[in-house]
Amino acid sequence: MAARLVKRCACLLREAAHLAPAGPLASRLSLASVAHKTLTSHKTLTSSATSPSSHLPASLSQHLEKEQVITPYPERQEVDELIEKAAGPEELLELLGGGHCLQQNQAALAVIRLSRLLSEKPEDKASLVQDPRFRQLLQLVNSQITVVWHGTLVKLLRSLYTLALPATSKELLSVEQEVRWRMRRLKFKHLAFLAESSAAYMQERGSQELLAELLLNLERRWVEIEDSRTLVALLTKAGSLSESLMNHLEDKCLDLVEQFGPDELQRVLAALAAQNRRSVPLLRAISYHLVQKPFPLTKGVLLDLAYAYGKLGFHQTQVFQRLATDLLPHVPSLTSGEVARCAKSFAFLKWLNLPLFEAFAQHVLSRAQSVAVSDLCNVLLAFARLNFRPEQEDSFFNLVHEKLGSQLADLDPALQVDVLWALCVLQQARASELQAVLRPELHTQFLGDRSPRGQSTFQKLLHINASARLEHPEYTGPLLPASALDPGPPGPERKVTTLQKELQGILKGLLGGPDRGRFSVATQYGWVLDAEVLLDAEGQFLPLRDFVAPHLAPPSGGQLLPLPPKAKRLAFLRWEFPHFTSRSKELLGRFALARRHVLAAGFLVVDVPYYEWLELRSEWQKAAYLKDKMRKSVAEELAK
Repeated sequence: MAARLVKRCACLLREAAHLAPAGPLASRLSLASVAHKTLTSHKTLTSSATSPSSHLPASLSQHLEKEQVITPYPERQEVDELIEKAAGPEELLELLGGGHCLQQNQAALAVIRLSRLLSEKPEDKASLVQDPRFRQLLQLVNSQITVVWHGTLVKLLRSLYTLALPATSKELLSVEQEVRWRMRRLKFKHLAFLAESSAAYMQERGSQELLAELLLNLERRWVEIEDSRTLVALLTKAGSLSESLMNHLEDKCLDLVEQFGPDELQRVLAALAAQNRRSVPLLRAISYHLVQKPFPLTKGVLLDLAYAYGKLGFHQTQVFQRLATDLLPHVPSLTSGEVARCAKSFAFLKWLNLPLFEAFAQHVLSRAQSVAVSDLCNVLLAFARLNFRPEQEDSFFNLVHEKLGSQLADLDPALQVDVLWALCVLQQARASELQAVLRPELHTQFLGDRSPRGQSTFQKLLHINASARLEHPEYTGPLLPASALDPGPPGPERKVTTLQKELQGILKGLLGGPDRGRFSVATQYGWVLDAEVLLDAEGQFLPLRDFVAPHLAPPSGGQLLPLPPKAKRLAFLRWEFPHFTSRSKELLGRFALARRHVLAAGFLVVDVPYYEWLELRSEWQKAAYLKDKMRKSVAEELAK
């Protein structure tokens, strides 16, 4: 067939040269153009190749009269201009009764134009759907649906979705069915447009079969993605709908990540954060380009990047340093909400950049009158997580107490507990605030709550109660009831860490008997000690079961003996890598609070940080390390 088509074209060109050898150049170009159109028209070529007259000598004009040239793109008409320039729905609807005959794609283009005009007027969509002229226009589109071009068809489907046609509308179902029939013939850019503009509508309106077929075709043809914009759009709009497609898109991101600008990097990270997908290879690649490329990052991009890294919990020191450095000049122009959001993001990452957090505190102080209580609470929680106290500590916390004084009781009960817990961590809680949270009307709703959030809030209540008893001797109550201090049956144990296992094993060998130590000791303060021992005045281990233990939950007493003179309780507290702020040896606020409470309860604390334990190679070294730690704790107490 191809050979016959080429032969036919050659015959036409020879005939043109024979009939007009000396004609002007424009005439010959015109004849060649006609021949070229003849070659590109499938129907013309087919009829020419099969016509017996094509092999007979005849003039070129006769051939052109016999063969009708049909182009798939008709000439632009006046009605096309009217559709494009229409300023309102009424002008478009009047085209039906104005003597204009809408053909092929024109009716579909009118519907698309209507949806654009009404995109910002949702109240007018309902009246439009009921308009008889609009119904007539839809029927006209439905009658011509098979000849609508591919690009116009996918835009038409999007427009019908945005116009909020009923899911049972005959015209909408017809367009959806036509799209399904053409799915394999659509270009990838049309599939990408459908996914970007209509996937959410399909999911909401129950068009599951069309959506499933769209996702299946995207999965099969994902290698056709060539530009970063299409890739990022698919990742954002359709990635969450298909695990397989998301995996392919992540692989494609690794291929094209060098082409990404800051906006694309931000959108990819935002999509990963929204789906909570911690794709380590992709996050590493993005982090590398954020560090290596010198492109400027806008304030919005910086905030989104910090949020995404915080949500995914992905630590990359150089990226955090750049984010903090680039954000610092923008702090004066941030809103209070943006400051709170950014502080929370860095708190989740356990990254304490002192200049940046000092700027956050100064920002809050400079806008003391306008800062919202919710934003102030979020900043306070971020400071507490990192155990950060600003240089202007008194001014900052005076503002916090002033703001909370009249509005603390209006906050959500769980948020009230969180805020006061943060103040306890930072050693800034006041008696009136303790009373507001420890009153029975508030804490009773959390006593029987076994949900994870309820249990977390109850643990914070135990810490607040311990702060009131151990760090505020002037506090007179109320306190949690004694029954609430009993943790009840133990829940599922967390995985035992290597440090915990080795620490307990070495200690058991040092003690020489099971009654001379307790392990994983649950206290009434809400903290669990890794181990507890009792030493007499000579430094010898005493049997713990013989003596009172007021710190247990519930406390042990009764017939037990009081502690001998100069006896000392030692608590072993191990500090794992996640217990510290990133790249430092400073404990996070939660663990600093635990250490303070254990000290205030009368214990001598034996700290066992991971970075010291990892340097010990043999069991002998570890046993000697623990003995030395105990001697130092006792010596420091005697020195006081």
